[in-house]
Amino acid sequence: MTLSTDTLQADVVRTRERSSLLLRAARSADLTAFEGTVSETADGAVLEGPASHANALALRAAVPALRPRLVSGHRTSVGTGDRTGLATAGQSRAFAESGGGVFPVLAQQSIREMDRLGRSAREVLDDAVFGLVEAGWERGYGADCDHIKTTEGIDRGLDAGFRMFTLDPGDMVQDVTGGFTDQQVDDLPWEALEDTRADLLARYRGLDIEAAGERIAPSDAEILTAAVKYGGAVAEAARLHRHLLAHAPEAAPGAHGGEPAVEVEIAVDETAWQTTFFEHHYLATELGRLGVSWFSFAPRYVDGFEKGLEFRGDREELRRNLEVHHAIGELHGGYKISLHSGSDKFSIYPLALEATDGLVHLKTSGTSYLCALEVVAAADPELFAAVWGISREAYARAKASYQVSAHEDRTPRELSGLGADDLVQLVRDSDDARQILHVGYGDSLTADLHDGTPLRERFAADLRAHHDRYTGVLVPHISRHLDSFAAAPAR
Repeated sequence: MTLSTDTLQADVVRTRERSSLLLRAARSADLTAFEGTVSETADGAVLEGPASHANALALRAAVPALRPRLVSGHRTSVGTGDRTGLATAGQSRAFAESGGGVFPVLAQQSIREMDRLGRSAREVLDDAVFGLVEAGWERGYGADCDHIKTTEGIDRGLDAGFRMFTLDPGDMVQDVTGGFTDQQVDDLPWEALEDTRADLLARYRGLDIEAAGERIAPSDAEILTAAVKYGGAVAEAARLHRHLLAHAPEAAPGAHGGEPAVEVEIAVDETAWQTTFFEHHYLATELGRLGVSWFSFAPRYVDGFEKGLEFRGDREELRRNLEVHHAIGELHGGYKISLHSGSDKFSIYPLALEATDGLVHLKTSGTSYLCALEVVAAADPELFAAVWGISREAYARAKASYQVSAHEDRTPRELSGLGADDLVQLVRDSDDARQILHVGYGDSLTADLHDGTPLRERFAADLRAHHDRYTGVLVPHISRHLDSFAAAPAR
């Protein structure tokens, strides 16, 4: 497909060796902002250039649809991460075919994934831009610098042009399952919280509110438990938020008058301990008191959000969880409830939409990488076997960072004797294999093959060489995620 403006026609050409930008214009003067080789033709000029950062910036300057937009103005939204840098064309086509009014976040990657893969924030956004050009995308999209834990991560995202920043103070969340001590209360960062123990207790004593039929009336012990558990996280989120606002531009390119340049999601989902309803209220109250603003919030839900698989918990318990969390959000002005690790959990999408009245954001990531592995398994079984061996060996260590339940001993150690179709079925149908491959991406894509070639280079070459096939796998799979969201009534 081709992306067209009044002065340009843009396309991206994928070959095994590289991705290239192809531009056509009526005059060569219209191409001066781009780097590449310009040729005069009978009806204008043609530029062939690299898929470079400079050309991505020039495209964003020339084409409004290629500039990231705010997600917060859209009730229902879905983010689709991309570990390969080559998934955006297929993902955006899925939104075009099945997404309806769902707003897409098509540049989404966590700082952790960037670091594990050696990708820069600029590369993540640039790769999305070229994928959107390839797909002829004209509807706008969001860009989420995900799970940020440091001010340095914020700076990377700002430099690249991201507009959504998911602040993750989860490392500061404390385990209170065995109770708390007075010393832990004394050790809270009271100065950063601009608070005292006495003021904290006075603020919540006598609280008696209702959220979706759930009564929230905390005891002193519950108030102090919430503070010990999440007080450090509140202080850290406020610190990150202040840094973001202090360094964000006054207005992002393409922003409408008065529109903020950046927006924030708060995420405490990647912890081992469920966020109680009062704790959600405590977090929202304390963050708001410290001047933090956000449009989306990701608490830690009930168990069952394993990587790469259907939801494995109690769906009715999750429904109730989401109903009350949504109601608490409404008490604090109304914000989205965010579902992380949302890939492939098709059974819960309708109930999530119903429970939140459609005010929800879904994040997927590794599922597009698993689609890529289907393509590699069919086209390059030898490379797939290398990925499998590395991922399987790394699983015992890598699984510590994720909610997973796969067992290596339920999967084949060697893949010899399995044909390409068998390998594709291993990726599609084996829950154990999907999780092993899902969490092994960092070890695999940063390894070298026996001949010294970086595995990632051959992996990307295979996907470029078979890019139509990759898009063909992605479109129905991502569409399956979007179908329920697209069917939700607009509000």
